[in-house]
Amino acid sequence: MEEAKMKQGRGVIERFREFLPPCNTIISLGEGNTPLVFSPKLSARVGRGCDVFVKNEGLNPTGSFKDRGMTVAVSRAIDRGVRALICASTGNTSASAAAYAARAGIPCAVVLPAGKIASGKLIQAIAHDAKIVAIDGNFDDALRIVRELGEQKEFAIVNSINPDRIAGQKTAAFEIVDDLSDAPDFHLLPVGNAGNITAYWAGYREYQTHGRSTKSPAMIGFQAAGAAPIFHNKVISNPETIASAIRIGNPASWKQARAAMDESKGDVDVVTDQEILAAQSWLAQSEGIFVEPASAASIAGLLNWSQKFRERSQIVCTVTGHGLKDPDSIKSKMGNLEPVPAKIDNVRRAIGF
Repeated sequence: MEEAKMKQGRGVIERFREFLPPCNTIISLGEGNTPLVFSPKLSARVGRGCDVFVKNEGLNPTGSFKDRGMTVAVSRAIDRGVRALICASTGNTSASAAAYAARAGIPCAVVLPAGKIASGKLIQAIAHDAKIVAIDGNFDDALRIVRELGEQKEFAIVNSINPDRIAGQKTAAFEIVDDLSDAPDFHLLPVGNAGNITAYWAGYREYQTHGRSTKSPAMIGFQAAGAAPIFHNKVISNPETIASAIRIGNPASWKQARAAMDESKGDVDVVTDQEILAAQSWLAQSEGIFVEPASAASIAGLLNWSQKFRERSQIVCTVTGHGLKDPDSIKSKMGNLEPVPAKIDNVRRAIGF
């Protein structure tokens, strides 16, 4: 108990050091330990005695799952004495890399597709004083450039092509097993660059190998219909979806993600933008969990797949980022808030009671 208290708030490296690459320096913002929320209304919609849990990764320090991998990638980079961090980003990686670079006291450069980044994420990178370069191209173009810059050795690339990122992200699977006392039967995730589903599968297998669980789940990934290269088994040259975090046409971890789904007897499927937005609103209004559109892909997928799960299955859905990261789809519903006189009767009428 005392040892657990000492590790509280010190992040995933301190908590799971035995399963991670060695780090002499730890750059942490207290990431990890995110809630695994039992969701009764989602469970009821699936039915047949299934229990659905939401792993809410939007409650990491910068509001997304990227922080788990970033703490390991940046700590290892500092150990190697690199001069700066660099990443390509659809938003969440830039926010996380900029924050951890600030914590470490080194510069961070972000290459991103112009006009394709949610404002909440871009503001985070700016706040942490990252050097931001917008290119006339998509995410895949940005990652190609970052790969080339990384060969010059001045920079540490902190995208998920960095194995330290994957190592850190697998800790979410450890936490799920620790909370449930075993692995779930199914695990559903959004898939963009595909590093996260790869990382979770690595974590589940590692915990099972060490006797921490008796099984591993079927890994099921969901891509947006307009950005579904793994589902269609072909590169998408111009991916389009409202879910900006998964608007990727040539995932860096494609092969590893495909292996994770095949080895786990899982699958990959697509969800439409309309289904994503409906799931985002439903989850916020029914379960009180507000996520960005990309995160809602796993929830949309769960609802589409509700009849495919075995009776009494335990199902985990990862939601990857907080709703305030990408609020435009919700903001469009606000309309104009016309003021009413500051009198109780007017307010009651406006509320509808």
